[in-house]
Amino acid sequence: MIILTLTLLLLTSLCCTSALAAGGDVAGAVEQTWTEAAKQIKSVVEKVVFPALDMILAIAFFVKLGGAYFDCAPVAAM
Repeated sequence: MIILTLTLLLLTSLCCTSALAAGGDVAGAVEQTWTEAAKQIKSVVEKVVFPALDMILAIAFFVKLGGAYFDCAPVAAM
């Protein structure tokens, strides 16, 4: 019962932070949160998404290159 109460208290405090932030200026609190989140999103995209996309494109390129090589390679008659 105590754990449930503490969990609800924690969730309530986390959810109500924007409503109580900056002396009632909810729009300012949301804007500040979005500005900070935008920095984190850009960081994740630059450090995770772009390298993963580069790796996928490199693999696709080498698969395509290998396929083109084997399509053009002469086949020895048996």
